Amino acid sequence: MAERTKDYQIFEMDEMTTDIGEPSVARPSGDIATAIVAFLRGIGIAVEASPLAEDGQLAAMAVREGALHYDPARLTHPGDLLHEAGHLAVTHPAIRASASDTSFGAVETAAADEMAAIAWSYAAATAIGIDPALVFHDDGYGKGGGGYLAENFAAGCYVGVPMLEYYGLAAREGEGERYPAMQRWLR
Repeated sequence: MAERTKDYQIFEMDEMTTDIGEPSVARPSGDIATAIVAFLRGIGIAVEASPLAEDGQLAAMAVREGALHYDPARLTHPGDLLHEAGHLAVTHPAIRASASDTSFGAVETAAADEMAAIAWSYAAATAIGIDPALVFHDDGYGKGGGGYLAENFAAGCYVGVPMLEYYGLAAREGEGERYPAMQRWLR
């Protein structure tokens, strides 16, 4: 049965199990990358699909001048789009338009923003209705790091949420619907 809840959400609900044993996850009826890109554009993150001569931090994508660029022909992990978009989302608005792969690690808050991007990407995956294991896959976050994050998030142990609360993206205790619901998507 198809359910339309937002412009970027059209899903067929199927029974399925993730790598971490989470049952009954929504699966997009169309292409996952298309659903992710529609979501990102819908919240105000610029996304451009084109061949890339050079990768950024992750394969088949790069952040340049505040926009997420990706190479659809080489994209093997569409969930990585959410992680990189998470970096843009948590970047201070005064510098977001000039953000690039190299600028993310150059700020004093780089470690905190990395954790915030991880939490942001999980919240985005749940909002879109895709399996968070697509973001926290085995090839990401170092050897086994993706699985570790997936298990922790599935158990409700959310890395990075205090930063999302600090930035006003997620509600603090008693201030509204709690994470993974978001108050807003961009800092």
